[in-house]
Amino acid sequence: MAKPIVAVVGRPNVGKSTLFNKLIGQRLSIVDDTPGVTRDRIYGDAEWLGKEITLIDTGGIEPKTDDIILAKMRQQAALAIDLASVIIFVTDIKSGVVAADIEVASMLQRSGKPVVLCVNKCDGVGELPADFYEFYNLGIGEPIAVSAAHGHGTGDLLDAVFEHINPEAFEDNDDDIISVAVIGKPNAGKSSLINRILGEERLIVSNIAGTTRDAVDTYVTIGETNYNLIDTAGLRRKSKVYDKIEKYSVLRAKMAVERADVCVIMLDAEEGFTEQDSKVAGIALEQGKACIIAVNKWDLIEKDGTTMDSFRKKLMKDFSFMSYAPIIFISAKTGQRIDRLFELIKYVHQQNTMRISTGKLNDILAESTARVQPPSDKGKRLKIYYMTQASTKPPTFVCFCNRAELFHFSYQRYLENQIRSVFGLEGTPVRFVIRERGDTKGE
Repeated sequence: MAKPIVAVVGRPNVGKSTLFNKLIGQRLSIVDDTPGVTRDRIYGDAEWLGKEITLIDTGGIEPKTDDIILAKMRQQAALAIDLASVIIFVTDIKSGVVAADIEVASMLQRSGKPVVLCVNKCDGVGELPADFYEFYNLGIGEPIAVSAAHGHGTGDLLDAVFEHINPEAFEDNDDDIISVAVIGKPNAGKSSLINRILGEERLIVSNIAGTTRDAVDTYVTIGETNYNLIDTAGLRRKSKVYDKIEKYSVLRAKMAVERADVCVIMLDAEEGFTEQDSKVAGIALEQGKACIIAVNKWDLIEKDGTTMDSFRKKLMKDFSFMSYAPIIFISAKTGQRIDRLFELIKYVHQQNTMRISTGKLNDILAESTARVQPPSDKGKRLKIYYMTQASTKPPTFVCFCNRAELFHFSYQRYLENQIRSVFGLEGTPVRFVIRERGDTKGE
């Protein structure tokens, strides 16, 4: 979080996302020839000569537009510029200097921030074309020839960026950060929730389903805890995934879940539970993530004394496969119970990372097997010799026994319930690995 921030800006379709992906060394931002694919600010870390910076990829700036989404993209770019220590201004040698470049250059000069001018798509080798020198007319300084597609010139570009950064800005920061993926159907209010938390329009919010296409990282400190909030594109049924940009978005959402510690599964209170909510939750379950079910837009529901209890009981049936996940009723619009949501996030993260000693586990195992005998088949009874915890995220327990085929799922569930009754483990799945004595296969 102490890393200097560098914003990558420019008009649409000049190759900002390609450059961003090249500099961070992974394909995090969606790249497509369609202008306007990147809408929100996308964060990623880049390392150069042993030092790290945080890059922000922004949507293309259209200085003059009546389009609602494009206008909000311009606002997002302006926010990125405000946050940044240095700005990389990306232009396109193939189209030369156009009116929009001049407008963006003027906007950047007014910001007072250091600007590094990148002339992208210089894909050839040898002498630079005469058109390259036209970019001096922008008045931003000396242009740097770059081919984002091939990586040429990126070292010179980063050298120029680092010249503008105070060496003292590169501090070690070992604070633990809890990564939280906010997932759910389109238009459930995921972006509105993060905007409410931050008190700014950090993400584009509109009533157009599917506005968020990338998974977007936002760092925030609440109390003494640091969080990385990952807003994700709404997950749709496959039959509804029409274009390849949408397919990339589903992939990004799954990747966001993969790198999260906690998943907040957002439901729309007006719509209630749907099959798609079940599928969204399934992605988090498969990856062993701590989960919270957040019912948003609770302020829009007409209530009496039993409304919440009735809704909760129905959700407990709907999410019977995820019975460990706490349910909270919130309103991103009014801020209702947002503080409580963060208490839950911190709590379920602690549960997901809990480690239980082998001694305590085997005390529970002895009591549990004495209370309910292990199953038997054809005169052979299951014997469980001992149990130990192999890993966390999620808590995973290895049971050593005489015959693995006798260790029925129902008895695993019984042992899980016994462990939960003592240690809680609320909000996190629990996994069992069954090993026969002498079985030394890896986990």
